[in-house]
Amino acid sequence: MVIKTDELPAAAPADSTREPSSQAGGKGRPGAAELPSVMLLNGDCPEGLKKEAGAPEPPRENGLDEAEPGEETTGQEVIVIQDTGFSVKILAPGIEPFSLQVSPQEMVQEIHQVLMDREDTCHRTCFSLHLDGNMLDHFSELRSVEGLQEGSVLRVVEEPYTVREARIHVRHVRDLLKSLDPSDAFNGVDCNSLSFLSVFTDGDLGDSGKRKKGLEMDPIDCTPPEYILPGSRERPLCPLQPQNRDWKPLQCLKVLTMSGWNPPPGNRKMHGDLMYLFVITAEDRQVSITASTRGFYLNQVQRHPFERIATPFQVYSWTAPQAEHAMDCVRAEDAYTSRLGYEEHIPGQTRDWNEELQTTRELPRKNLPERLLRERAIFKVHSDFTAAATRGAMAVIDGNVMAINPSEETKMQMFIWNNIFFSLGFDVRDHYKDFGGDVAAYVAPTNDLNGVRTYNAVDVEGLYTLGTVVVDYRGYRVTAQSIIPGILERDQEQSVIYGSIDFGKTVVSHPRYLELLERTSRPLKILRHRVLNDRDEEVELCSSVECKGIIGNDGRHYILDLLRTFPPDLNFLPVPGEVLPEECTRAGFPRAHRHKLCCLRQELVDAFVEHRYLLFMKLAALQLMQQKASKTENPTSLENGSPPSSESKPEDPPAPEAGSKEEGSSASGLAKVKELAETIASDDGTADPRSREVIRNACKAVGSISSTAFDVRFNPDIFSPGEWTSRAPVLVGLSAHLPGSCLCPPPTGVRFPESCQEEVRDQKQLLKDAAAFLLSCQIPGLVKDCADHAVLPMDGATLAEVMRQRGINMRYLGKVLDLVLRSPAREQLDHIYKIGIGELITRSAKHIFKTYLQGVELSGLSAAISHFLNCFLSSYPNPVAHLPADELVSKKRNRRRRNRPPGAADNTAWAVMTPQELWKNICQEAKNYFDFSLECETVDQAVEIYGLQKITLLREISLKTGIQILLKEYSFDSRHKPAFTEEDVLNIFPVVKHVNPKASDAFHFFQSGQAKVQQGFLKEGCELINEALNLFNNVYGAMHVEICACLRLLARLHYIMGDYAEALSNQQKAVLMSERVLGIEHPSTIQEYMHLALYCFASSQLSTALSLLYRARYLTLLVFGEDHPEMALLDNNIGLVLHGVMEYDLSLRFLENALAVSTKYHGPKSLKVALSHHLVARVYESKAEFRSALQHEKEGYTIYKTQLGEDHEKTKESSEYLKCLTQQAVALQRTMNEIYRNGSSANIPPLKFTAPSMASVLEQLNVINGILFIPLR
Repeated sequence: MVIKTDELPAAAPADSTREPSSQAGGKGRPGAAELPSVMLLNGDCPEGLKKEAGAPEPPRENGLDEAEPGEETTGQEVIVIQDTGFSVKILAPGIEPFSLQVSPQEMVQEIHQVLMDREDTCHRTCFSLHLDGNMLDHFSELRSVEGLQEGSVLRVVEEPYTVREARIHVRHVRDLLKSLDPSDAFNGVDCNSLSFLSVFTDGDLGDSGKRKKGLEMDPIDCTPPEYILPGSRERPLCPLQPQNRDWKPLQCLKVLTMSGWNPPPGNRKMHGDLMYLFVITAEDRQVSITASTRGFYLNQVQRHPFERIATPFQVYSWTAPQAEHAMDCVRAEDAYTSRLGYEEHIPGQTRDWNEELQTTRELPRKNLPERLLRERAIFKVHSDFTAAATRGAMAVIDGNVMAINPSEETKMQMFIWNNIFFSLGFDVRDHYKDFGGDVAAYVAPTNDLNGVRTYNAVDVEGLYTLGTVVVDYRGYRVTAQSIIPGILERDQEQSVIYGSIDFGKTVVSHPRYLELLERTSRPLKILRHRVLNDRDEEVELCSSVECKGIIGNDGRHYILDLLRTFPPDLNFLPVPGEVLPEECTRAGFPRAHRHKLCCLRQELVDAFVEHRYLLFMKLAALQLMQQKASKTENPTSLENGSPPSSESKPEDPPAPEAGSKEEGSSASGLAKVKELAETIASDDGTADPRSREVIRNACKAVGSISSTAFDVRFNPDIFSPGEWTSRAPVLVGLSAHLPGSCLCPPPTGVRFPESCQEEVRDQKQLLKDAAAFLLSCQIPGLVKDCADHAVLPMDGATLAEVMRQRGINMRYLGKVLDLVLRSPAREQLDHIYKIGIGELITRSAKHIFKTYLQGVELSGLSAAISHFLNCFLSSYPNPVAHLPADELVSKKRNRRRRNRPPGAADNTAWAVMTPQELWKNICQEAKNYFDFSLECETVDQAVEIYGLQKITLLREISLKTGIQILLKEYSFDSRHKPAFTEEDVLNIFPVVKHVNPKASDAFHFFQSGQAKVQQGFLKEGCELINEALNLFNNVYGAMHVEICACLRLLARLHYIMGDYAEALSNQQKAVLMSERVLGIEHPSTIQEYMHLALYCFASSQLSTALSLLYRARYLTLLVFGEDHPEMALLDNNIGLVLHGVMEYDLSLRFLENALAVSTKYHGPKSLKVALSHHLVARVYESKAEFRSALQHEKEGYTIYKTQLGEDHEKTKESSEYLKCLTQQAVALQRTMNEIYRNGSSANIPPLKFTAPSMASVLEQLNVINGILFIPLR
């Protein structure tokens, strides 16, 4: 299969209730199956773990790979980890003893959690574990427990309840009762999310595999619903969330609530009563339950212990069915009591988030077990912090949190809730006046978050960042940050000991900060540089001036305001007197953007430096070869040391290519340069002066800051807007609101010493080169990859992901689409153009929606959102907004407005919007922001001109803005009534951006496993992938996107080795996880469904395989439509399976559609098209329609002959098949002639129309799914 860069890395088995060690035992080990003499390589595995959106790659030196810490010990550590797991026996009252696999670095508390999750012990919450009569401490690690070893017996001893324990027990019972109720997933609560795989598999595939074995040809219903068939125009929404026909919510209790008799009177307390509960059972029996220290009495609760594993970060569903609102006391108590940072072990206390975040970073990391413990702690705290910050941000916008400066204007208010500081994305105190005002203030937090991500990834000991989460909710942007101890008590002037609070007027530095930041400068390519302060003194920095260093009361060195960590993007920052390279001016740059905070992405900086490194190597190799050839000391053309002109920049280096006459000499030249560069860098004096001169010239030409080694870095203060305009200070979040942070704007901003002018000139040129590199290399490279189908985005999010991986910001989307339009392969890029136009329209609409929503009161939210959707998507020409009843609307602004959420003065301005006005604004926004002209004035024109689908636009806008709509069929095209009503808008969720900590060791194991598999060492690869799965589980818990990649690859390996049951088991988990973590219709989920269908077919579960393929096709139709290259693969799969079950006519519909799509996207002469012709010919052969079969096979043969030559194996196979078809056609014609001549008395030998064998169908399935068989090593 084609490499999918849009596949995200993946996570752990959805049906597992244990932590890592149970995941990889037994069948999971590669030794379980005999290795075959062949292996499979599938392109979509290794790409799986590339990068997540915005997440930086592991830091690398400038163009030179460095071994990661701990990498050299990987082999030994695998063995260590595998050997350290052991089993203990659990003895619980009333049940048989059972074994449990544990790992020494786990805590005793985790065994508690496992017992609370297990079906036979889930009714116990208040107990302790005893070893040899001694009680184990909840928070001690197992390895520290004396005497605990393989086979030890742990006894479960019930403990007396307290009020706290009784409350925890009630919550646990409620969770068990609700475990089959999906309402929490629809409401986006407690990290629950949706999964529908079981609807299509009828439960666990492993069991059905055992049941169905050997029944492969039993009659099955293969007919798909009409809307799935090729050519259908219908795009229903309801099948997105299918329900089992027999499914009814299991209701065990109608009511479980606190009794009105609480609290117990003194005399009952003396008898141990803790609280009273009131219950109404499903049979309407009313009972009162007493919770006492010894347990619960009259407990009538039925349990349904179905484990729901929480995802690490909340996933929201954009559709939900109509649900009845049921009574739930625990939910009610949660909503209306001060449940700040509710944790079972510290109820009612607020967590010190900053202390937790920083303490986890300080954990030791010398060996693998320590690093695992540290990464696990970091991930858990970030996950909890993100959840708490999201709750807090929603409470702030909903007006439920009191401001700490209530007398100020609402936009300037700040909030502290649950030890988290919240600020709004508005331009307070005119900090951003010259940067773009509120627009710049809105963008600054995401830039700052990217900086935090980057410094966290470099992970320098002793340097601390703030916990940061950016939440978009109801049109507002809220920045949530952990609080530096003591910062709120001091003036910022006293606090900041590094950087500047007034944009370069007063700049201070600190040796400790310089030392810490110097350690980040190499991986981040940041240049240590000097600037002038207001007294004209030189101050040394190793970051932008906005980056501030503050030592907290805890003695830690914090950096904040990292919004300019990366250099500015000159294409969107016009600078008077500066001329950009020709590549930029030709594309219409520089363009003034709506704010001046445009930065290059880290991926772009890395790609540019790598490109320069290759240029450096080629230039040096060329000069060395010239020296060798001439044997003279004539200076080369580059010795004048001038920086390369725009013509000879790395974008277009003709010289090295022309100089290297042949591949061999070029390669040996590069090897010599590498050796020479290392010799000179080591400075041992052995290199001769001419060689030094070569390196010096090459360094100078590529802009290296060193003359003896390649080292390209950027000064982030170059072209800092303050350098050429009068500026106010730039501050983000916490620092923007602090006392003393509003000083007079400086006259000149950032200034550089005279002695640095040459360095400044070189840096300016480097930035111009980087801007040109993005336009001349990265964007064309992306379009080429899309045309070659090396990447296959399917929706806006996956397109954004592949752009960001190449360092292309979304503001370049218009330029990408322009290039697609001008591309000679325009036809093959049709899907990219459609996705890009849809993304451009929905992003423009999102920008408008944000401002639109800010003026809406809570009571009018549903009406306002449904009116916006009608204007955006409905064909109804004059939708009328339904204003909320007069008594619900504030007639005048409350003067005290202390708790009022920020908003526009006019609460009903939104109601006058019309479709014409909205679409005019969308086209204007597309032109202003993306520099792209849309040729449409209404949604119907957009659909007609660009081939878009309204259902797809609805999905995209809902995902981008957090809207949740009712699951029903919408009449978008009706001109008699609007498509949406108020009741159709169910909810609005936050859109959350946060740091996503990585499991670095597990990632290295995974990469090593992939490399082994690619080299043919299947067994070793399988061991490493299994180990990676263990480690991922250890760090992330059971659910994570990266565990999905592990499971997918393990499934593929087991499939190769013929262990179909294990392949099914792993892939089933991968599908469940992808649904839960990424979303039920995410493009990666569609891929997982296709893989699972292949393994089901191989396991003779034909009906299930078809159901899964039909589901994948439906999701593809919903997400994009029919005209996508991936649809060809999907339809080939469906067609082949239908061919296998002898549904020939149905099979042809899918295969012929696949042929049409392949021809369009791969060209009529492509090998994929030849294969498609062959598949269609096979079905016609089975139908005895030999003329059609011959016609298609001849087409395929011609392609093979043209592309591969007559002697190629494929051409010969096709030729043989043509002969076979011709013979059959002749035999059939003879028979027909015999019938015509002799009538019914003709003596006709029976014709042999053989049904295709399952083996031959499976072989073809393997071929179309990109499975290559090569000899194993």
